[in-house]
Amino acid sequence: MKLLVDSGSTKADWIAIDDNGKVLFTTQSLGLNPEVLDKEAIVARLDDKFDIEHNKDKASHLFFYGAGCGTDRMKDFLTSVFQDYFKNAVVSVHEDTYAAVYATTPKDEEAIVCILGTGSNCSYFDGKVLHQKVQSLGYIAMDDGSGNRFGRHLLRGYYFNKMPKELAAEFEEEYNLDADYIKANLYKEANPNAYLATFAKFIIKHKEDPFCKKIIRKELKDFTKNYIMQFDNCTTVPVHFVGSIAFYLKDELEQILNKYDIKIGNVLRRPIDGLIAYHVLNK
Repeated sequence: MKLLVDSGSTKADWIAIDDNGKVLFTTQSLGLNPEVLDKEAIVARLDDKFDIEHNKDKASHLFFYGAGCGTDRMKDFLTSVFQDYFKNAVVSVHEDTYAAVYATTPKDEEAIVCILGTGSNCSYFDGKVLHQKVQSLGYIAMDDGSGNRFGRHLLRGYYFNKMPKELAAEFEEEYNLDADYIKANLYKEANPNAYLATFAKFIIKHKEDPFCKKIIRKELKDFTKNYIMQFDNCTTVPVHFVGSIAFYLKDELEQILNKYDIKIGNVLRRPIDGLIAYHVLNK
């Protein structure tokens, strides 16, 4: 049994398949970002899902693609955690961009592949190998265009009294905006980036509101300039996207890219289904 996992900071999609690609089970856990979770927290999230815990000794292979796995240190740490947990499995850990590449890009073709979800990322795939121009410093310093950036803008707009009154009233109805509650989630709880990203639904829902529209355009423009345009060939190869932000703001994203003569390619909400086809073809 092979386990295929696509993990962001918020959630992780799991699919178990046999050698022929038949799906044995699917489940979803909380995200397993090694940049913000220690071993104890990761194991607790695995144990919390019956299908994962119940089948951990049956897995022969684990292919994990995750946010926070862009450095050797984080890959080695997570590999060690999984090797202890899935004792009979061969463990392979990759950064989440590889899942996006395998799901969106035809075999041996080149493309620029982006992730716009809880966090953000962008790489050039030459048909064989990923190339990155930007080393991520995490959600506090970077992550342009991401869900957590949208959450940050909304909270600041609300607390600095910049958000229009009618919009602020609806914001209050949908979320607990007590300052102590917010600060506890930002500074005391796990995954503050995922917490910030929970507000992204609100900005997408109100994307035609001038206040929200301005934020969306700024963030997507910053992502295009700071990430995609690092690559000299960004106007000559397709630019694919994976993630809920890209999926639900595809039209807005395409408008920004068109201004820079950048061609939008495939846009997927999540890459997990594409990973099945990839691993069956490359078993």
